[in-house]
Amino acid sequence: MPVTVLPFRRHALVRAAATLLASLSVPALAQSLPPEPPAAADASEAVELDKVTVTATRRDEGVQEVPLNITAVTRETIERDGLTDLAELVRTVPGLFVVDQGGRDASRLVVRGLNVSSIAAAEANGNGNGGTVATYVGDIPLYLDLKLLDIERVEALLGPQGTLYGAGTLGGALRYLPQRPQTRSRSLEVSQDLYALSHSGGLGSETQLVGNLPLSGQTAVRAAIGYFDHPGFIDQDRLVREPGVSTPDPLLATPPLDPASQLRRKDDVDTEQTLAARLSLLHRLGDLATFNLAYLHQNQDVGGRTINHQDALGVGQTTNALRYEEPNERRNQLLSLEADVYLGFATLTSATGYSEYTELGQRDQTDLLLDLSEGGGYGYEDFPAFSSFTRETGDQERLNQELRLVSTGPGPWNWIAGLFYNRAESFFTSEEFVPGLPGFFGVERPDNLEYFSVADQTFTETAVFGELGYQLTEAWTVTVGGRFFRYEDDLRQAIAFPLLDTLLGDAPDAINLAFESFTVSDNDSLFKLNTSYRFSPDLLAYFTLSEGYRSGGVNALPLCPENPGEGQTACVTPEEALIKPDRTLNHELGIRSSWYGGRLVLNGSVYYIAWDDVQVAGVTDLGSVPITVNGAEARSTGFDLAAQAQLSERWDLAMNYAFNEAALSKDSPGVVDNEIARKGDRLPASPEQLLNLRLGYQRPLDNGWTLRADYSVRATGDVYTRVGLRDNGEALPAYTLHFLSAGLSRGPLAVRLYADNLFDAYAETGVRGDRGPASSRLIPGDADGDGTDDHAFQLRRYYKDVIEPLRVGLSLRYQFGG
Repeated sequence: MPVTVLPFRRHALVRAAATLLASLSVPALAQSLPPEPPAAADASEAVELDKVTVTATRRDEGVQEVPLNITAVTRETIERDGLTDLAELVRTVPGLFVVDQGGRDASRLVVRGLNVSSIAAAEANGNGNGGTVATYVGDIPLYLDLKLLDIERVEALLGPQGTLYGAGTLGGALRYLPQRPQTRSRSLEVSQDLYALSHSGGLGSETQLVGNLPLSGQTAVRAAIGYFDHPGFIDQDRLVREPGVSTPDPLLATPPLDPASQLRRKDDVDTEQTLAARLSLLHRLGDLATFNLAYLHQNQDVGGRTINHQDALGVGQTTNALRYEEPNERRNQLLSLEADVYLGFATLTSATGYSEYTELGQRDQTDLLLDLSEGGGYGYEDFPAFSSFTRETGDQERLNQELRLVSTGPGPWNWIAGLFYNRAESFFTSEEFVPGLPGFFGVERPDNLEYFSVADQTFTETAVFGELGYQLTEAWTVTVGGRFFRYEDDLRQAIAFPLLDTLLGDAPDAINLAFESFTVSDNDSLFKLNTSYRFSPDLLAYFTLSEGYRSGGVNALPLCPENPGEGQTACVTPEEALIKPDRTLNHELGIRSSWYGGRLVLNGSVYYIAWDDVQVAGVTDLGSVPITVNGAEARSTGFDLAAQAQLSERWDLAMNYAFNEAALSKDSPGVVDNEIARKGDRLPASPEQLLNLRLGYQRPLDNGWTLRADYSVRATGDVYTRVGLRDNGEALPAYTLHFLSAGLSRGPLAVRLYADNLFDAYAETGVRGDRGPASSRLIPGDADGDGTDDHAFQLRRYYKDVIEPLRVGLSLRYQFGG
């Protein structure tokens, strides 16, 4: 039975919905948290950040009143700048960086340089982000690259927040706060965005529809749906025409073959279609309680990677030279119930969330097997039509429960106490296919399956957390916090080599799986100290000393017996089986200030972070088998600034800047493969400097319309791909992007014309493999076994992720009612 490349579904229903919504047009500004606030400030007042109310400390406070490093991205900012996803959102948050690898791979969040892992494609991330930043949808911890559909605001807190929030992390928390239903207004908000990309043959679109319907004075329902269709701009011109029959490197055959007969081309492979939807029901029991029941769905279908092989193979800046298409589909669903009960002296909050995540992906696996065969003598290279691809699935069900009691009464004391429970059940499979190879080896294996693995994992965490604050004087407040947590990681996994088993005499469809189970657990505690002093109503200074952590896990190898024999080498001791949490100790001094009656807002902080027990690569004592160990130490120091100013009645300015130096603080074997990383080596995956600058102009016109224009610049410093540039690491060059937009609005209608990456700059944001001499070497093969090479394969495992080119678009939005 021949193996066919995985056909990914193109949802006819979704396309029909998108066509229906295309005639509609953008969500209007609205805010709704119990009790409902007044209407949002108009654009001329929006730069006064002290008017933005946040709930980062679990209480409603003006953002300038919070003695923490917090950035609030309001709905006005999201709409003005056309922000749609995480990579665009972090432009507004100093100190936070995304390793942008396009829609195909899970983007990695890096906060203040806290990353030791080399940059690589992120198949192993699944729905995760590396664990340094906790991401919340409302009060539910859930990481996904959420489309910014009907979002009231996003709150980004830098520094560990494990004493305030259920989930604990190393570096910070990112909270998406969706718009809640409003009981006082009926509205229908529609928007349509059409755009073109440089180097692309298609048009992109973003369509959104949001409706709010009061059912009574105490009950309302709200629904939002969005369809995001990205056309792609990367071309693949070396796709294998018929797997297992076509020669993937026809010009390296003897004699050379016509490439057109062996290969095919597909343009704009990195398409992305995302359907996002949310339905929520809010009900108030007078002044006693508020309940918000919500369902979130996001389905993302990506056609391929946003990469090129320019440095490896000399192809163009928009050319991907892999042999197979690499589609990927991710689906996220979240059902949540958030309840607030007002007790007078305190508010009791229950946040319950049940989420499901599924993923189906396909990858070109040819290079890995050729590389293994060259050293292991497996004979893959002798088959002239050899190529391989991998299909991977992932399923996860997660239950989160948080109970939190927050004091509300007057007096110098304030406190927070919480309980947290998280249980995640995950199931992953990986299948590796080698079309045509069984026949070349002289056996029957219809499924062409060469490798199969399965992993069934259950991770459970419980925690008790809280804070206690005391106002020593009218200006001086001290807060202490703590967290005690325990986790358990149960893993059951198996690996099979079906083709090898068939070669050894098993049935053509045999898959021999021998499962092994592993369980590890650990517990620990952490603390926080925060003190703040208000020098005046417009100047607040704070100091925070806090600990952060990232959960550990298990190294999936058999435990060594008490007296291992000579043949037992692939095993771990109980100490090696446990991957301990790594920890940070954060010191931060900051100010939040407002000047000239709120027309200038200036915030900043300086920090020092000690990072210990860093999770890095290592090997077992017996057999030198690769595992993860806690074997490195690092330090991060830096500062960040954020400013907004109303320069005049018509001109406003916004700026944020971050400087960071993150490096190893001791020699660390295992961080890179072929040498020892040394003390002082710079950490990879984030720049030392980031600058964002925006200049805005707004003017009412005589005909009743309002003109708004914005010009912004984003400058990103160079990024190391590996610690200290060791083991063929490289520095991805610094780059600067420019953005320009102009729009008109009148009443419920707004029109915006924009150009992102205005000068069509080219920049590299990630890498797979390295630029060493082996990255694109030729591997010769001998098909007839006469000792003479009659064909060869060229490795293609080294490639770069690249930014999106110039995007020019037009967006319309309209609100009915409200």
